[in-house]
Amino acid sequence: MGQLSRLFVISHVFIMGFLISGTVLAENSPIEPTTSAISVVEAAPDDNVAQAIHGVLEPLVSAFPPLITSPRHQRVDVSRVVLDFYAHRGFRAAWADDNDVAQLLKSLGDTQIDGLDPADFRINDLAAAHTSMQTSEPTPAQRASFDLAATRTYITALLQLRRGKVDPSRLDMHWNFDPSGVDPREDVNVFFAALDDHDVARAFAQAPPQEAVYGGLRAALAHLRAVRGRGGWPRVADSQSLKPGMDNVAIGQLRARLAAGGYLDPRLVKRTDYDGALIAAVKKYQTEQYLGADGVAGATTLAALNVPVQARIDQVRVNMERARWLLYKLKGTFVIVDIAGYKVAMYRDGSPIWRSRVQVGKPFRSTPIFQSEITYITFNPTWTVPPTILKQDMLPKILSNPGYLSANRIRALDREGKTLNPSTIDWNNPRGITLRQDAGPENSLGQVVIRFPNDYAIYLHDTPHRDLFAKNNRATSSGCIRVENPLQLVELLFNDPVRWSNAGIQRQLANGRTENIRLPVKVPVLLAYWTVDMSSDGRVVFKPDVYGYDDPVLKALNRPSPVPVMDLQAKAL
Repeated sequence: MGQLSRLFVISHVFIMGFLISGTVLAENSPIEPTTSAISVVEAAPDDNVAQAIHGVLEPLVSAFPPLITSPRHQRVDVSRVVLDFYAHRGFRAAWADDNDVAQLLKSLGDTQIDGLDPADFRINDLAAAHTSMQTSEPTPAQRASFDLAATRTYITALLQLRRGKVDPSRLDMHWNFDPSGVDPREDVNVFFAALDDHDVARAFAQAPPQEAVYGGLRAALAHLRAVRGRGGWPRVADSQSLKPGMDNVAIGQLRARLAAGGYLDPRLVKRTDYDGALIAAVKKYQTEQYLGADGVAGATTLAALNVPVQARIDQVRVNMERARWLLYKLKGTFVIVDIAGYKVAMYRDGSPIWRSRVQVGKPFRSTPIFQSEITYITFNPTWTVPPTILKQDMLPKILSNPGYLSANRIRALDREGKTLNPSTIDWNNPRGITLRQDAGPENSLGQVVIRFPNDYAIYLHDTPHRDLFAKNNRATSSGCIRVENPLQLVELLFNDPVRWSNAGIQRQLANGRTENIRLPVKVPVLLAYWTVDMSSDGRVVFKPDVYGYDDPVLKALNRPSPVPVMDLQAKAL
């Protein structure tokens, strides 16, 4: 195999056009990123299997005409990779070594530890075909069919581990986490260099995200499956709230459930009283699960405790898939907003240097998921009321209280930007009116706005509604992200201790002028959605799926992958 397969990843022009964004295309999916046609060499004339492989692949050449397409949603087409791979090895078989096949079959089975379904890869069919070839003399057509299926399955499985099985752009039309800056040749090189070296297992070991958080999710998935194998965790009777001072059978169940989750010392399980140790365990569970930490096992807490273990397994699998979509993006300096976790963090050199709580959009005004770059800061911002908020939120208040606008320092402007007298406006049918709140301590955007270009008028900003940060459920905004400590983030974004220290920022605010100041260096910002966390002691923590995004991902993840079209039992081509 040697130099020919290495040539595949080094020399061929079209592979440079591939940008992997986390999906493996179905056989009839559109072929997206390519700028050149494939030049198919002749099959090795002395190799009947190569001739048979060539016979299968040659008709596919016409399916890959030169195309120039948008860089968005560019994906690897497995059929194209297979064709090019064989073309550059004279169509000779790639799976003649039985040990390579054994590694492939074992590695495909092991994909279940990453939340994938090994059945997607037709392991039994591949194994049966391989056994058949070992016990009887196969025809060149049978060898060719097996080889093609093995290669396609190998690439499909590795791409799913590397960038995800589900194409997120098909779930969210606004998805823009394109993999710019990620060289696809690096991934492809790993795949085929490992096959060259007869170390297929290495490719499977290197394909998934290598970050610690992904390893933690893997461990959590294995643990939850073990719990399921033991019959699941204990159920707690939920007919009444369980409170300190009570002593009954249900409290014994509560102790058993918390011990099973690692929140209570197992030696305390046999007791049925609600003592201080149990209060502490309940509070710890409530805090980690984004519930009110009052130490009382009320209806909401009991409902969370009684979520079936299979549902939690599914939740971990969904978030492992999200990790495969996004973890490769989290390099260098960036800001990431965890929408479902109501928090924001800034990373430098891949390590967190700052964190803060945030408020995000209400479910019916959800904060969108996208990436951008922070470009400038607005100090002492004014706030132009968006049309939706004007219609749905402001008008009812104005109609019920004529003094609402003046009390909140909001001016009504005409199309030319001239200030209008509110008493002259027909608020039952306002047209051509813009509402703008003056800068000041009570401005809805607070003291600063952190800006980044996007199609949704979304930004990070300060807020006068600081009491809402104490809530567990902080889906309270109209879509933008309210930050608890925004001035700290602004200081880090400027990264200029001379001009833009805390004192420098306070001087800028003190002048009272509305000013936009550009950052010296743009900083990537990612608005992402995760419904699990890892606690400091390695325990998986589950968040409420506030926007209901988990179910579509799970359904797509459970949908069978396209199977190789090659007939593994072929007798003739």
